[in-house]
Amino acid sequence: MKQHRLVLTLAMLLAISWGDGAFAQQALPTAERPMQLSAFGAVSGVYTGLAGGKNFSITAGVDLGLPPFGRVRPTIEVRGTYPTDRGLVDSQKSVLAGLRVEAPLGHRIHPYGDFLVGRGEMNYRFGYLFNYQIYELTTTNVYSPGGGFDYDATEHWSAKVDVQVQRWGSAPTPSGTVWAKVATVGVVYRFGFEGRRRR
Repeated sequence: MKQHRLVLTLAMLLAISWGDGAFAQQALPTAERPMQLSAFGAVSGVYTGLAGGKNFSITAGVDLGLPPFGRVRPTIEVRGTYPTDRGLVDSQKSVLAGLRVEAPLGHRIHPYGDFLVGRGEMNYRFGYLFNYQIYELTTTNVYSPGGGFDYDATEHWSAKVDVQVQRWGSAPTPSGTVWAKVATVGVVYRFGFEGRRRR
């Protein structure tokens, strides 16, 4: 997980340096820009899928919007989620990356669907008994389809609402998996778009 944190930190630093540099200096209208860069921070409610477990978490990420195809814009996303309230059963933290596809409705509302994959860690607060074994920690692959929307408040800032359904493997359950549900609310900052509305 330390490597994943390092990758996420480097991505955030890269986003900041790009936003203050090359992207901010371009004079193209937003609709003509081949790429867009943004970062978001949010809070998440997590239903872990194991024995009624719940977490309150912080989620942060970076999105790199690729050139649009008509009214659809594909985006590469990296996000991490870290539990601040670990609940009474288990806590889940993860670093995920994948593809997001956005299709704007008007100038302000930007709905999207995404599919993310990565690694996650489940920490069982008091140990979890299953099949005569006590589990304290498992690390596994995570698959996360979901969607949401961004609502533009200004040229730089948007509100975010996001929902993910996550499949965690290597879990102490009869199927060996759990399905977590993550609801997220936060803010988005777009880099280098002074005086122009994004597509």
